[in-house]
Amino acid sequence: MQRIVNFFKDVSREMKKVSWPKGKELTRYTIIVIATVAFAVVFFAIIDLGISSLIRLVS
Repeated sequence: MQRIVNFFKDVSREMKKVSWPKGKELTRYTIIVIATVAFAVVFFAIIDLGISSLIRLVS
């Protein structure tokens, strides 16, 4: 049981050392992540449509 208590004390101590992003940074990072995911969705949708079209042509 003491190991678990020590673990959570260590976690608490380490969390105090973390440098958390400010509001503007968090907004910027969120926009970057959403834009990256949107780009990946569009990219893979186009690839999927192309492969589907090729398969329909072949069969």
